[in-house]
Amino acid sequence: MLRVGLTGGIGSGKSTVARRLVARGALLVDSDVLAREVVAPGTDGLAEVAEAFGDGVLDAAGALDRPALAAVVFGDPAARERLNAIIHPRVRERSAELIAAAPADAVVVQDVPLLVENAMAPFFPLVVVVHADAEERVRRLVRRGLAEADARARIAAQASDEARRAAADAGLCNDGTERDLEAAVDALWERRLVPFEANLRQRRAASAGAPRLVGPDPEWPAAAARLRARVAAAVGERGRGVAHIGSTAVPGLPAKDVIDLQLGVDSLADADAVRDVLQDAGFPWHPGIDHDNPKPPGSPVWPKRLHGSADPCRVVNLHVREVGSPGWRYALLFRDWLRADAAARAEYLAIKRMAAERYAGDADADRYVEVKEPWFDAASERAERWAATSAWVPSLD
Repeated sequence: MLRVGLTGGIGSGKSTVARRLVARGALLVDSDVLAREVVAPGTDGLAEVAEAFGDGVLDAAGALDRPALAAVVFGDPAARERLNAIIHPRVRERSAELIAAAPADAVVVQDVPLLVENAMAPFFPLVVVVHADAEERVRRLVRRGLAEADARARIAAQASDEARRAAADAGLCNDGTERDLEAAVDALWERRLVPFEANLRQRRAASAGAPRLVGPDPEWPAAAARLRARVAAAVGERGRGVAHIGSTAVPGLPAKDVIDLQLGVDSLADADAVRDVLQDAGFPWHPGIDHDNPKPPGSPVWPKRLHGSADPCRVVNLHVREVGSPGWRYALLFRDWLRADAAARAEYLAIKRMAAERYAGDADADRYVEVKEPWFDAASERAERWAATSAWVPSLD
């Protein structure tokens, strides 16, 4: 099962996207619908709302008077918090019930209007955000009957477009026609959601294919930040920090389009204990890859666990190592040395290009790595000298 978080600002077209996904076969769990359900007449949720805000938020028939409630909470953050404390736990409980009843191969789309505002993105294997120009959103809301000032106030009260983009693994632009949006949803469904679900269910990691270097991507740090948060949320207290490592963590360095992360744990027993939660979060385990190649030659084996990503559009290597171990330390040292030493970056890039050219068309990643190993072996002493002279200490960032 794949759980997808779907969000977007008011008037962005999120409901259109949700309908199209359902038409393609997704199971929709709509937080707005559930928020109404949990305060329907006769529910304990409605009783608690009335107790908190008074009978003035009820209509003549005893149902919730939504405009009256909105007038009470819209401009009062403390009142909104009281309301959320009543509604949100009930919505989460009902959502969990619906998800538990879904088929094993389902793509479950959770429509959550305040996903970004409530910092929920790390708890989904994938987050989809629907975007639309702010002025177009205002026009849509006015056509629905809202006063323009009210429409602008509601947009301003929600997360910014920048915050939503930072949370988005996939973005859908809805500045065009509904047909354009539906075509974009169809492409997302076929190229990403369906294969993601299959990979996740079969505990299968997506492959980067043959080694191919691309220019530095300004989106790599943001993608790594989302993935780091997702890993940290999955492992909870057993984790000891998640770092962005490897070439995509070095600004300005061409690299394979692969995000390398390092999760620190106290012991490999903890690494094995979090295996299943990482797999459920979208990071399948690579069985049989349980150590690094020795660095430098003759050094002991450096044990680890390796996970990948089930997302076909975002290849990831997640290295799980003991905090303070040689492998954990070296990954951070090598990254920071390359960041600081332009000559080392140039040398490393030349080696990477040679390896990529030699094995262009060969999907065996081990061959690509083997070409680089001699350079790594010689460079490790230089990195250690840099660490000693710069008073370097390991840092996740």
